[in-house]
Amino acid sequence: MAMATTASTAAHTSLASVTLEVADLEAARRFYTAFGVDTYIRLRASEAHSTGFRGFTLALTVSGPATVDSFVGAAVDAGATVLKPAAKSLWGYGGVVQAPDGTIWKIATSAKKDTGPATREIDEVVLLLGVEDVKATKQFYVGRGLSVARSFGGKYAEFTADESSPVKLALYKRSGLAKDLGVPADGTGSHRIVLGSTADTFADPDGFAWEAAASLAPTPS
Repeated sequence: MAMATTASTAAHTSLASVTLEVADLEAARRFYTAFGVDTYIRLRASEAHSTGFRGFTLALTVSGPATVDSFVGAAVDAGATVLKPAAKSLWGYGGVVQAPDGTIWKIATSAKKDTGPATREIDEVVLLLGVEDVKATKQFYVGRGLSVARSFGGKYAEFTADESSPVKLALYKRSGLAKDLGVPADGTGSHRIVLGSTADTFADPDGFAWEAAASLAPTPS
């Protein structure tokens, strides 16, 4: 009964923006422009303490293996570190890189063969939050007005994207996400990411911070 009350009274929230907190703003701008994802994220200068896995990844879905290689190559040329070299798997082809600011990016395609030349086009960007209890956190977000698009028990949940948002939100078991990215699951301190809310300011059960989108002014160019 309490959950129903929460759902009916909480402000309807959707993901309006994603802001990465970085130590060197100019260097981060150069990297993300070269990588080709600068229109999907915002950047904010921050010296917040953070160690180990920050508990999230940004995942790019692209058309084919050659395009995966193109994005991985651009990231490495701009200073990224390869955490998992691009390779074939049961589900397709993909690789994982870590930006100089520490943010982990996964680039993948469900296609195992190219049907055309490499492009610089991105089909979808998904923010995957690594959480301790997928079911409980899913209910928390449903209570704030988000709609579940897909859900696989306590392992994964994906929310319906707002048409105006460049990034889709999904939840993944933290330990499973770390394993998928090839990093230890341990981490402390700030997540170094802020989610723009179409409603109010709040924090989710795993400490991911949301701010009212109006307060998330783009960084000066």
